[in-house]
Amino acid sequence: MCFNDSMRIVLVGLGFLWCSWAGAAEEPGAVPYPSEYRKWVHVKSTAIGPQNPRFAANGGQHHFYANAKALEGYKSGKFPDGSVLVDDLLELKENEGVSSEGARRRVAVMLKDSARFPQTGGWGFEVFKGDESAPSLKADGKAACFACHTKQKDRDSVYSQFRK
Repeated sequence: MCFNDSMRIVLVGLGFLWCSWAGAAEEPGAVPYPSEYRKWVHVKSTAIGPQNPRFAANGGQHHFYANAKALEGYKSGKFPDGSVLVDDLLELKENEGVSSEGARRRVAVMLKDSARFPQTGGWGFEVFKGDESAPSLKADGKAACFACHTKQKDRDSVYSQFRK
């Protein structure tokens, strides 16, 4: 096959883009946005209301989702690599005693990959604010997530329980 200069430039550019994308996916510490997580298994929901002392930081309607690998972990108590757990947090609105969901506050993600995250029990942590798919946690935020989740060491650092 004969390539002209324009085709070579396009192929080189596509190769560069592919390498950039593939490298970002393998970046240590990177937890990708979990596309289509709302199609996964819904684990449970919970609401944190204004009377809770943590309402400012964590208040609202939480929906928890798990991919197929994470479901194995709920059954066995040990989450295998490839498990992804999502806490989809929405504003909680109340009107005349009726609670409903408002705008998305954040999507928090835990990804189990023992090779990439050995210092944090095999879990990687990330938070995506609002409806954005750009990661927002810095190293100290990830460390805070891990510090909190170590309180659940007996449950492989997972707070949520599968609601049957």
